[in-house]
Amino acid sequence: MVDYAHLQPATRPVAAEDAQSRIRRIRTDRWIGYARAEAVLAALEDLLTFPKRLRMPNLLLVGPTNNGKTMIVEKFRRAHASVPAGETDAGAAIVPVLKIQMPAGPDEGRFFGAILEALGMPYGARDRVAAKQDTAVRIMRATGTRLLVIDELHNLLSGTALQQRRLLNVLRWLGNELQIPLVGVGTPEALRAIRSDEQLVNRFEPFALPLWTDDDEYRRLLSTLEAVLPLRKPSHLADPAMAGRILTAAEGVLGEIIAIVVRSAVVAVDSGTETISARMIERASFIRPSERRRVAV
Repeated sequence: MVDYAHLQPATRPVAAEDAQSRIRRIRTDRWIGYARAEAVLAALEDLLTFPKRLRMPNLLLVGPTNNGKTMIVEKFRRAHASVPAGETDAGAAIVPVLKIQMPAGPDEGRFFGAILEALGMPYGARDRVAAKQDTAVRIMRATGTRLLVIDELHNLLSGTALQQRRLLNVLRWLGNELQIPLVGVGTPEALRAIRSDEQLVNRFEPFALPLWTDDDEYRRLLSTLEAVLPLRKPSHLADPAMAGRILTAAEGVLGEIIAIVVRSAVVAVDSGTETISARMIERASFIRPSERRRVAV
């Protein structure tokens, strides 16, 4: 019997499975905790328990694309999952954390439509904005919504100047009307959008998820990731040469770091080598994010 001591206890039995089963496990999304993410989760928990007052605190989670923002808020939302109407004593659904995506080409109607869709409420494409707004606010109150997450907030900038101004006014009004915190999530462009409104910029506390650097936290991330991937041999991803190679290829982006390791792990299983090496990374044919923009077609 092989004990696979380099793996976490929960992963060790999986390492004994066949190649295809292990490849499916390797490719499955998983939560990898790290200090910055835990700090964001703690800040979100604090907002959720904040007592109602006239001016509620808000949070703006900003960082490069594919750097873990959406995964963090999804983990938070799952930790405070909705309760269906059939499972509550009052017969009404409970939605403590409501997460929506700022529509592309946004306007007030599409924004409130996104809220209604997230709440599972039907509405007509030709419904007036005021009707959508009233219904959205009424249902959010009825379902006990205590925090609204707006992902892809930078989409706001794709609207006209007038649409942007109106939507920023809607955000300010919605927070005041429901007395709940708002959490914006997006690229640094989202911060630019919020800064265009003098009142909102004072209400949204920015929380940055910067690009990763080669430090202790990054090495711990690699060690944790290695321990949950069911390869039968250790890969020593946190060793300086391997860690540097992965970070350079990923250009410091968390999603790309994970993609490199996952793709290389699949190659390692397929080839029977069972360990991620520089050669496995090479064979994974990973293209750096900046190079993808220059690929000839």
